[in-house]
Order: sequence, then C-alpha cells, then structure tokens
Amino acid sequence: MGQSEFDACYRELFGDRWPELRAALTAPRRFGARANPFEPTGAAALRSLPGAREIAGLKDCFESESPFEPPERGPAGLLGAYLLDAASVVAAEALGVQAGEDVLDLCAAPGGKALVLARACADGGSLTANDRSAARRARLARVLDDHLPPGVRERVRVTGHDATRWSLHERDAYDRILLDAPCSSEQHVLADPRALREWSPARSRQLARRQYAMLASALDVVRVGGCIVYATCALAPAENDGIIARLLADGRRAGRARALEPSGPFGEATEHGWAILPDRTGWGPMWFARTSG
Repeated sequence: MGQSEFDACYRELFGDRWPELRAALTAPRRFGARANPFEPTGAAALRSLPGAREIAGLKDCFESESPFEPPERGPAGLLGAYLLDAASVVAAEALGVQAGEDVLDLCAAPGGKALVLARACADGGSLTANDRSAARRARLARVLDDHLPPGVRERVRVTGHDATRWSLHERDAYDRILLDAPCSSEQHVLADPRALREWSPARSRQLARRQYAMLASALDVVRVGGCIVYATCALAPAENDGIIARLLADGRRAGRARALEPSGPFGEATEHGWAILPDRTGWGPMWFARTSG
C-alpha cells in the first residue's frame, strides 16, 4: 500500500483534523518524567531542574521543553524518576489501584505503567507484571529493580504468559487488570519509512482480533466487580472503541462486562473511551477505556 493509502485511510477517519494530527505525530515529542514515590528526593530533584514544571492533574509528574537528564539514584538507592509520556501515566492512573489490591499488568514492558500500579504492593497487595517477550521481560525486571524498594519489589511477580490464554490457568484472580495491548502504533509507522511503505489496513484488522482475545481473557481473570483498563497507542477506532463495542455485544459474556465512564486531566471522550492525542494535548497518542467485570 504505502504512504498515500495510509494518509487516505486516516483522512477518512479524522477528516479535516488529519493534517494537524499527522504533523503533531511527527513533530519532536514533549519530554515527561514521573518522580519515584519510593525515592524521597525524586520529586524535589525534578522540580529543581531548569525549565521543568509540574503537569497539572498528575501528581509528581513533570514536563520540560528539553530532554531530562538520566535519573540518578537517591538516598534510598533507587532511581529518582522514570522518563515517559504523560499520557501513559493517565492510562495507568485510570485503573484506580488501591493499596492492598491484587493487580495484573498483562503487557507490562518496558515498565512505566507497572511502576504506577506498584502502589498496590505498598500495603499487602500484589502486582503481576507480564510480558511474553524474554528481552522485554528482562528490561521490565531491571526497571522494577531500579525503582522499587525490596519490600515492594518482592510482591511483584514477573511472568511471560500469552495474554490471550491467561484464563486457561487462572480465573477470578485479580481486583484490577491493565491491558496495554500491542497495536498499530501509527506514530511509529510514520517514523519508519519501511513500515510506512509496507502499511496495510489488514494489519489493524489482524491486531484487533488478538486485542479482543486478550480483553476477553482478561474479563475471565478479573474478579466480579473488578476493573479492567484496556489501552492502546493506536489511532484506528477498530482497535479502540471497536474492541469495547464488540465486548459489550458478545452474547457469550452477556451481563458480565459493563462500560465505566473514562476521564483524564486532559484529552477527549470517544464513544466508549478517552483519547489523548498530540495535536490537542501535546501528549500521546493514547486511548483507553474502563470496564467492570
């Protein structure tokens, strides 16, 4: 297919907004950092950096017009911050994790969202951080080791299961589940000439089938009354609202899933979820929805 077909597809989806959104997707990215709540000096160190400012609505999150220096270790021996897009924090915070809960992060690498969810481990809870890729799991484990104190880290389990088949070996096991699913990631497609040349709408359809299988499995794994956040960095509605619409219409799961009102400190509502797009917020792209089991 290629670039012209790609642009035609997304122009049809976004209309007159597409040129501005496309430009924002290829523009230099904003720089974000989240202070490590387990390292006492983390927030103060970020706050003291020239040009750094707090992001409204996100606790201990900062932005800068220039890249942040690599975080240093503080008195607790932990890295004081994790560098990431603020939209990722919004998606993880949407899960509403409370201390003492059992939480599953189904596609956890590289680990930024898992660090947000680790608050569950501060008072008797647990976090299972899963990623099927061995290389990505190794990076995930390093991130957890670098940012979590031993008493919290020991309550985080790193696993390598197939998220689509999780319910075959564990059911009704978690209070909250984050599924940040592999997706089309159009921003990365635009940054890679080869990926853009090889792009086809079929890729999104293939990914949507796997995304739905992951979400359906998560529904079987979450406890009754628990919460699932399904998230992607895709623009394609078929991978976002379309997945939630399919879940709600699935007769095999009638009455089991219920859409919950999503929101965030910045972004915009969609049919079933919340989108954070760089043309209007400077962050993202990120899309997420909340469902109850």
